[in-house]
Amino acid sequence: MERAELVELLTPEGLTLLDEVAGADAGGDVVATVTRLRAAGHSPTLVATVLTQARLRIKAQSKFGTFASRMLFTEAGLEQATRLRVAAMHSGRFGAAGLTRVADLGCGIGGDAMALAALDLEVTAVDVDEVTATVASYNLAPFESARVEHASAEDVNLDRFDALYFDPARRTAGHSNTARLTQPSDYTPSLDFVFASAASRPTGVKLGPGFDRSLLPDDAEAQWVSVDSHVVELGLWFGALARDGIRRSALVLDSDGSHELHAGADSEDVDVAPLGEFLWEPDGAVIRARLIGDVARALGAGMLSDGIAYLTGNEAATSPFASGFRVLERFPLDERTLKRELRARGIGTLEVKKRGADIDPAAFRTRMNLKGTNSATLILTRVAGKHAALLCERL
Repeated sequence: MERAELVELLTPEGLTLLDEVAGADAGGDVVATVTRLRAAGHSPTLVATVLTQARLRIKAQSKFGTFASRMLFTEAGLEQATRLRVAAMHSGRFGAAGLTRVADLGCGIGGDAMALAALDLEVTAVDVDEVTATVASYNLAPFESARVEHASAEDVNLDRFDALYFDPARRTAGHSNTARLTQPSDYTPSLDFVFASAASRPTGVKLGPGFDRSLLPDDAEAQWVSVDSHVVELGLWFGALARDGIRRSALVLDSDGSHELHAGADSEDVDVAPLGEFLWEPDGAVIRARLIGDVARALGAGMLSDGIAYLTGNEAATSPFASGFRVLERFPLDERTLKRELRARGIGTLEVKKRGADIDPAAFRTRMNLKGTNSATLILTRVAGKHAALLCERL
């Protein structure tokens, strides 16, 4: 969304039209909707902007739930926004630490700032992009304890705050079709500025889950977060926001609630074990946090192969930190053999997972030419260093 589009949207006509379209036409015939709105005298720019916002509100429901129906978005802002469930846990740290004046630096569309303001914390949300800062102002308007500033983080007087929260821009500038930045030195604000600021007051930092672990500060608590089996972020916590004795944490959020595994450092791996009756795939947050060994010991399992994040054992056990499978058959990783065996078992629905095998699961599944009414999981991996295909069923 460009500045001119936002200006036209933020009028009584624009916002009224958005509510009408979002309620009635967002999922309907777009051509018919455009024709109807243009015939009613609305400008082409406003019609296009309203329809885009209506579509983004539908898309945003997975992150913001019912709040999405009263928010504004940019394409890039929604993609990078913190899920409200995760943002609530962020804000809980500030509240528990007794911090009351927080600067959200690089606030984006305002997701984390909304969660902070919901706890009645005084939050100043800052973004260097004018359109994004304006969208954040709209989203934060219902919260009396929130305000928004259009500025760069480096230009903000941090002495006004007793805590900081950074979400450095990790994509190229713009509001749509942005590209991920691969070098932390290109983030805005720079990590040097972020980490230097964290030395002066309690600070939280949101980063991508694939952040280079060699750059993790020694004095930070590093928490990887997964939501419904998708690793969504790495949070670094400094000062009073970091918990005593915890430097590595995996937070798993699913339909059953929240589950956390934490330690004072990376956990020691367990030894490789022979392929057993069961196999477990640790959650991605556990893998990123390097706490696989702790999960393995809790399950009574060993590593399936060196350097492969699968566990195996002979005792049935479950864990919120790993998905479990019963191993039905072991085959060589040979496509002709596998195609024949799957056909013989009438498997028409196949989940394909892989680690340690250079195979595209989607393309592999297509090549199997599946037929039948049965379903299974096929894990393409290495067992004691050798390639293998494991036919499994989920526990």
